[in-house]
Amino acid sequence: MSTKHTKAADRFIANKAQETWHNQTLHFVRDKRDKVAMQLPEWEELRDTAHQIKMHTITHLDQYLEEFSTQAEANGVRVHWAKDAEEHNRIVYTILHSHHVKKLVKSKSMLTEECHLNPYLIERGIQVVESDLGERILQLMDQAPSHIVMPAIHLKRQEVGKLFEEKLQTEKDNSDPTYLTRAARAHLREEFLTADAAMTGANFGVAATGDIVVCTNEGNADMGTSLSPLHIVSMGMEKLVPDLKSLAVFTRLLARSATGQPVTAYTSHYRKPREGGEMHLVIVDNGRSDTLANSEHIQTLKCIRCGACMNTCPVYRRSGGYSYTYFIPGPIGINLGMLRSPEEYSDNVSACSLCYSCNNVCPVKIDLADQIYRWRQKLDSFGKADPMKKIMSVGMEFMFKRPTLFRAGLKMAPMLNYMPRPFVYNGLNDWGKGRELPRFASSSFASLWQKGKVTGAKQKHTDHE
Repeated sequence: MSTKHTKAADRFIANKAQETWHNQTLHFVRDKRDKVAMQLPEWEELRDTAHQIKMHTITHLDQYLEEFSTQAEANGVRVHWAKDAEEHNRIVYTILHSHHVKKLVKSKSMLTEECHLNPYLIERGIQVVESDLGERILQLMDQAPSHIVMPAIHLKRQEVGKLFEEKLQTEKDNSDPTYLTRAARAHLREEFLTADAAMTGANFGVAATGDIVVCTNEGNADMGTSLSPLHIVSMGMEKLVPDLKSLAVFTRLLARSATGQPVTAYTSHYRKPREGGEMHLVIVDNGRSDTLANSEHIQTLKCIRCGACMNTCPVYRRSGGYSYTYFIPGPIGINLGMLRSPEEYSDNVSACSLCYSCNNVCPVKIDLADQIYRWRQKLDSFGKADPMKKIMSVGMEFMFKRPTLFRAGLKMAPMLNYMPRPFVYNGLNDWGKGRELPRFASSSFASLWQKGKVTGAKQKHTDHE
């Protein structure tokens, strides 16, 4: 039974050049991550520390949220609480409407993607302009991000050049990166100058000081908040860290894990409103409290949205971000989607080889692969288990519980080496699509061991006894 992810992945990999390019591009970023990480002898110690800080923070979240909101209000920030996406959007619109805002300029925020804020505001007459270059390109194309850090990573510069010809009236067939960047800068500069309000996400919230920390490489968050008198921050409640000393651990990990940089070009702290302006902070739950109460999946709340798990994932790299049905793809997206709605997003759990590479690169040591494995065990309880796999499991259980039958099967297996190809590779053999079965050995390891033909095996076994 094919899932939505499987079908979408089939469409993506049908273009072999695209698949190869996407795979190589993301693996290049993974290689950069490895190089900068290995330059720090204390890298694994940083990961351990980040894991401990995050676990401590999310398990004491009520205390840190109270401290953070109290400090933010003391700094002059107006704090709002949203239990879900609908309330978040309503609060943001109310603030904008009360200030007669016609144009909002936004820096990148996956939380506003989660809440579907843009269409909500646009339906109510507010122009929304994404100022992150990748996000702006996708907005002009009416596409969603395919990666949480590099949203337009699936596009080539030639495609961007064609888009800019149509939308920004740039030179025909000019896809030079420098030229396109200058064209985008000129276009966005006008948007910044004419915006009535600015909105940012939050990479971190510092409980002890009330700081909002935003990490960018383009400076677009700073441009928006410097020019607009009204600044709105959208922040998931799990983004908190206790203090500035804790923050230092994460700023050393974030960019190295995300893009292979020692640090982002801009690490901006917003503590209070600009002079004569207003700063509003919307702290969002939207299911995070439920995750907090879920002992098997609580670790997803440690995520700092670096995208390292996507860059290393062999499935994501080869199938693209749009093959996933949840708006966040890759290993973290599989888990977040299942927490949101197991029935709706269960097809994504097949998009994992359980290679555990995601666990090995995650800067906060989330047990991503372990969680995906646990979700797979629950598929039958959601009514989402693959019927064919269930039949296969019953057959395997029947054989494995009967040693005589199992050994007979092993003896017969080499016959497959000589069967006509159509008998082995056909519509019943999904595994054989794009793969070659290994040649079966004439004798199994168990039989060789029993006959003493495995060098030293019997002696070592005897010695052990």
